[in-house]
Amino acid sequence: MLVFSIHNKTPPSPSPLTEIIFCPSDKDIEYSENGSLVSDNFCCNPKTRAITPKIISIPIIIEANFIIFNDLSDIDACLLGVISSLFDVSCMIMKNPHHITIECPSDQSKCRIDKFITDHLSESNYSRSRIKALIQDGNLLIDDTVIDDPSASVKPGSCYILTIPAVIDDTPQAEDIQLDILFEDADLIVINKPAGLVVHPAPGSPNGTLVNALLYHCGEGLTGIGGVARPGIVHRLDKETSGVMVAAKSQHAHIGLSELFASHTINRKYEALCWGVPSAMQATIDAPLGRHMIDRKKQTIRENGRHAITHYSVTKLFPPFGCRIACTLETGRTHQIRVHLTSIGHSIIGDSIYGRPQRVAQMPDKISRQALAAIRAFDRQALHASELGFVHPVTHEHMDFSAPFPEDMENLQTLIENAVYERGHTYI
Repeated sequence: MLVFSIHNKTPPSPSPLTEIIFCPSDKDIEYSENGSLVSDNFCCNPKTRAITPKIISIPIIIEANFIIFNDLSDIDACLLGVISSLFDVSCMIMKNPHHITIECPSDQSKCRIDKFITDHLSESNYSRSRIKALIQDGNLLIDDTVIDDPSASVKPGSCYILTIPAVIDDTPQAEDIQLDILFEDADLIVINKPAGLVVHPAPGSPNGTLVNALLYHCGEGLTGIGGVARPGIVHRLDKETSGVMVAAKSQHAHIGLSELFASHTINRKYEALCWGVPSAMQATIDAPLGRHMIDRKKQTIRENGRHAITHYSVTKLFPPFGCRIACTLETGRTHQIRVHLTSIGHSIIGDSIYGRPQRVAQMPDKISRQALAAIRAFDRQALHASELGFVHPVTHEHMDFSAPFPEDMENLQTLIENAVYERGHTYI
């Protein structure tokens, strides 16, 4: 005979951070012939503890009533009821923000407000960074006044109200975004991604991405990847990097392309406009990459980093400003080309994270100094994925795709070439 059952119940206490669980006492329990509980002979001892399921950010309050089952079919039916009721609760939580009231004792010692709140919600699985972000987003009130400074000192005797925003459905939605399509069949699609387009939804870019665009464009053509009708992103380009990309439309293509990228049997060529001219016109940069120890959004060369190899060759010279470089990859690490070129002293023009632009003092004349100001104003990294070649994972046909410089990079190169020409044809 098995004992099992839970169902959600309106909390008996106003506290939003309490889970109530009732357990049977040691008192003898009698059962009817059909196995049901004789409630008159059942008594409960209450136990409480704080709980906050991470997946929905706020607590579910449940009560456990014990029911006796005769067979497994009864358990199946009960489990379906439990799942259904908890789903209703989770849906309700997703739609509504949650408010937590915190009373500050009058004898509270001086400390930061984010630390004070985190300590008081220590059993609720809210990290200090999460609390800090909530405060910075204006979700903390004191006497109807918004506090958005996590470092502010706590005020003894005050009442704080922290709002936990409603959970947002982060399932990507189809959006009508124009795409430059180089090739498409039933299994994959190849596009020329413009600069400024994020590949995949992420915090700070929940929509307006390549995935949203592909969902709209492909529609019913997405036959399912992992059981879900979505495009299979097997590689990425940085938001401000333009060029050729491939995405899978079917499960078969997704697996095949993933294997090609994992085995580094895909031809990828990038072109960049860089500052200065390398001493070696053609070379290989073999330097492992990992996250920066301080700025976690950056990559850096580290001895214990992941294996990374970039082959480069200088294709055009623009003295005294820089050069055009072609890069091919053996590996595809985050920011690989940008970090590798910076490591040899020739960062990409316009790179706001890793860039080390030429200085006015390095320019030999007035013409170059004037041109330098315009070159430095270029507002994204001048990096373009110009070629992509691979064997089609379904048809096994070898395919090569290319895309010329986008207009902004073409204009930048023209600006540099004109300055070089003017210097060569002007008496300085």
